[in-house]
Amino acid sequence: MDMEPTCHFIAQHTHIVAILGMVITEAKNGKEAVDIYKQSELHTFDYIFVDIMMPVMDGLDATRQIRKLNREDAQSIPIIAMTANAFAEDKKACMDAGMTAHITKPLKLETIVETLWKIQNQKDGKYENRK
Repeated sequence: MDMEPTCHFIAQHTHIVAILGMVITEAKNGKEAVDIYKQSELHTFDYIFVDIMMPVMDGLDATRQIRKLNREDAQSIPIIAMTANAFAEDKKACMDAGMTAHITKPLKLETIVETLWKIQNQKDGKYENRK
């Protein structure tokens, strides 16, 4: 499990998150992430970042569960993988699970902002990070 560096990264960049007007809702594991999303009002979240190595339910399964939900925004919400797994087969597994983009660790603020910008500017909401 690699949640500590991710949480540390977000904590270090809280000021930038605030400047961008973003609010972070944290889930401690994949099941909690699915439950939070499932119980939220439609379009509460603009993006979902998932760590592939989350406990209880990993990011791949959490993404599959979110995509299966019977709600208007379940197919369109961008889900972004954050993972140390950088091989082509790892990226393919993320995309096959229904993720929108794949960001490898160590996380870099520029990569996150670029990914969000590209997703936001896609007409159909689908973007595949090819780096």
